[in-house]
Amino acid sequence: MLGIIGGSGLYDVDDIKVIEEIQINTPYGEPSDRYIHAEYKGKEVFFLPRHGRGHKFPPHLINYRANIWGFRKLGVDKILAVSAVGGINPLLKPGDFVISDQFIDFTKVRPVTFYEGIYTVFDEADKNDDLVNEYLKNNRVVHIDVTEPFCPHMRSILFEILEQHNFRYHSKGTYVATEGPRLETSAEIRAFSQLGADIVGMTLVPEITLARELSMHFASINVVTNLAAGISEGRLTSDEVIQMIHQKNEELKKVILSFIELYPEKLSCNCSSVLEGAAI
Repeated sequence: MLGIIGGSGLYDVDDIKVIEEIQINTPYGEPSDRYIHAEYKGKEVFFLPRHGRGHKFPPHLINYRANIWGFRKLGVDKILAVSAVGGINPLLKPGDFVISDQFIDFTKVRPVTFYEGIYTVFDEADKNDDLVNEYLKNNRVVHIDVTEPFCPHMRSILFEILEQHNFRYHSKGTYVATEGPRLETSAEIRAFSQLGADIVGMTLVPEITLARELSMHFASINVVTNLAAGISEGRLTSDEVIQMIHQKNEELKKVILSFIELYPEKLSCNCSSVLEGAAI
């Protein structure tokens, strides 16, 4: 089952049939919003607006654990995340799509794992017979491998779709995740550039690592909405971000609909085995 994290308008497409809205309770608190259960060409999908409808939650206060655990409760094992980012790499232009392949984590205060040893919260309602359930139930400490954090098969499907639509995109990109909600300084962007970052945003981490801790497949499609601090010629504003997302909204919808149609139930990758040998 596929889950899509992004803006609240992504499922507002004539060809998508909305079945119901589902409120999920989790041991970690409430997710950002109700999950939208929808159907497209015979395939079911769940949508979740990351910030809540109306953009209620700033990036550092999003309940990432509740969001990802809610997807698990719904049977989701694949997540496609849609994000707005700033461009650091000089090859990037506003409006470009970037399919991330790596990340650098500069977040600071967010809960980053489900596996907290003796402090682990166990969901008694979780009846899945898998390593996630076993590790949580037994308070195991877990160190997942993130050598290749994004699902290679999901990424290849995105490449195919973007090629078919002739959308300008970049097949690789290192996403540096910052805490927010403030934007970055010029000095920070220069430092991130020296570290090899191509794009900057505030939501990928711990979204991706939490999903990976649950053996989910995860891919991220990013829209470069503006050039980052010190690269842009002027002062950065939220207005330019919103404007660019609106401009790219129709293209995003085409990509997402194509992805729902094309992704197979079984992916050719090792994402689902990430928990094997990861517990102490």
